[in-house]
Amino acid sequence: MWVFGWTGESGFSARSTAEQVTTGIDGTGLTAIVTGASCGLGLETTRVLALRGVQVVMAVRNVDAGYEARHSIMDGIPTAKLEVMRLDLSSLASVRNFASEFVSTGLPLNILINNAGIMACPFSLSEDNIELQFATNHLGHFLLTNLLLETMKRTAHASNREGRIVILGSLAHIFTYKGGIRFERLNDESGYFGMSAYGQSKLANILHAKELARRLQEDGVNISVNSLHPGSIVTNLLRHHSVVNGLANLFVKFALKNAEQGAATSCYLALHPQVKGVTGKHFMDCNLAEPNSQGKDMKLAKKLWEFSLSLIHQART
Repeated sequence: MWVFGWTGESGFSARSTAEQVTTGIDGTGLTAIVTGASCGLGLETTRVLALRGVQVVMAVRNVDAGYEARHSIMDGIPTAKLEVMRLDLSSLASVRNFASEFVSTGLPLNILINNAGIMACPFSLSEDNIELQFATNHLGHFLLTNLLLETMKRTAHASNREGRIVILGSLAHIFTYKGGIRFERLNDESGYFGMSAYGQSKLANILHAKELARRLQEDGVNISVNSLHPGSIVTNLLRHHSVVNGLANLFVKFALKNAEQGAATSCYLALHPQVKGVTGKHFMDCNLAEPNSQGKDMKLAKKLWEFSLSLIHQART
């Protein structure tokens, strides 16, 4: 991390904000979906994309909170083009409904930002009987991306502009369970540890980006896919850890990023011309970064892809 404002090759650092990294970029004519757009990084990402002229569909679990967020953005940007649509990523049925409704609007899709997530929550299963963090952080986004891919391909072809898929991973992927992904013990409550389950889901995000990028490159599709670590940020992800959250808020000015800085890499990957044609990579502080060895394991990525497809199939039967 470019901790003290030191800049990387991109010219940006950990202290760069989303507005700063998109200065001078015109996103007029582009359409984006941002998941988890009603608060935290998703809200700031949405605001800055709208500021640059992008039409943004705010995919949110709580529609009332989504409309409040929309109003807050439009108070500062009256010309913002924002739509609110319901999406509960922990429910595969909700993901399918969202994708169907979006496709029915006839809107193009240039940018997909898989931002939403939950962190280190107590053990529970989703309505599809899948460990909740894996279901929400990875599997819901995996299905969403697959369902929207044809729309993105058509948009990229018709506009002759590169589509961009941005997937939020985390440095926390290094804290996953031994072996990376517990394919045979995904729902094992007895061996569950909240932070390891979070790390597992974030490793899955990174591997998803790599395998999808490989597949799209192989097919000659003009869509890039990259993952990122947004940095250490105080958001409501820490709501299950009140003591940690309190300490984090106390020291945020000195050690952690704020939302404006935390959203920078997402906005950079979504809009900046520096990353045109760059795909299958991992970023931090708007600069290239390296995940751990598991995050670069293409055999593991392929196995995860097939495993994810099998979970989705099982949920429908």
